[in-house]
Amino acid sequence: MPGSAARTPAVDTDVVCLGESMVTFLPSRPGRLADVPAFSRGIGGAESNVACALAAAGHRVKWVSRVGADGFGDHLVEAVAAYGVDTSAVRRDPDRPTGIYFRTATDRDTDVHEVAYYRAGSAASAMSPHNVPQDALLGGRVLHLSGITAALSADCLALLHALTAPRPGRPLVSFDVNHRPGLWRTGDRGPKVLLDLARRCDLVFAGEDEAASAWGVHGTAAIRAALPEPDVLVVKRGSDGATVYSRTGPGRQDTVTEVPALHVDVVAPVGAGDAFAAGFLSATLRGLPVRDRVRHGHLMAAAVLTVPGDLTAPPSRPHADRLVALDDTAWGTLRLGPGWTDDGANEEVPVT
Repeated sequence: MPGSAARTPAVDTDVVCLGESMVTFLPSRPGRLADVPAFSRGIGGAESNVACALAAAGHRVKWVSRVGADGFGDHLVEAVAAYGVDTSAVRRDPDRPTGIYFRTATDRDTDVHEVAYYRAGSAASAMSPHNVPQDALLGGRVLHLSGITAALSADCLALLHALTAPRPGRPLVSFDVNHRPGLWRTGDRGPKVLLDLARRCDLVFAGEDEAASAWGVHGTAAIRAALPEPDVLVVKRGSDGATVYSRTGPGRQDTVTEVPALHVDVVAPVGAGDAFAAGFLSATLRGLPVRDRVRHGHLMAAAVLTVPGDLTAPPSRPHADRLVALDDTAWGTLRLGPGWTDDGANEEVPVT
């Protein structure tokens, strides 16, 4: 099956996630950062978000990173571990701090969205092929990476180059493009770096909007033409759903699968991309058909969209499987609101 993680020998870990996590300060009310009087503490990081969501869904997950030998580092490791993630490969750096950031309550795509990062020189930015345990990174069925790590430093980029290099027995390498222009010191270099990395991976997540802004590529077919190498390419199209290109059959020809997005009563539009990746990976690990992988991605994203923060408990597997099995008409009219993951009380499904 395309993108299946069953091609590697039996291992103790399903997914290994590598990347920086930070302590995030969430605003007590909407508005400019200058006007917000108080913040609550949480955690944020694309790869650790994926790790936490997968662990909460019942998978064996390891998070690999570096944090400072400080209180924020303590909090991060404890918070991620509380989701059931193995944090034994997280290293403490006595000379560099744990990164933190503040953000407004609005979507990053709006004009009033602000993020203030304090991550320059962080412990995670010092990750390199020489100080990150290779056995931990390569010991899972899937290795999940993102373009954010590549932007942190030259050493981090060297680490991603090493991990995406072809090698015998390499785990399935999953890569979320996650283009963040503000993180690249040389803004015009980032898009080419990300394109080159994505072409070395097996499973790639790319937003239709970020492909347009980073590479000047418009439309799903053009994105596939720019990324012909990955066995599975997932193009996220926002409210229009997702399109997946997956290679099947002896001729390795592409199969194109389009799955519409769900109707969701959004509480906070943050963390959805990471949750979608977690849902898709979860279903991939289970060997489900491509359509069902995308639907699980949409459901995991809906779980996060209907809560204030970046992380939440996903729906139970039986609950999610029941919704994924709906026919196309019922799926298209399904509407999810806050609390739907608990018992379906805020889940509107037409009676058939």
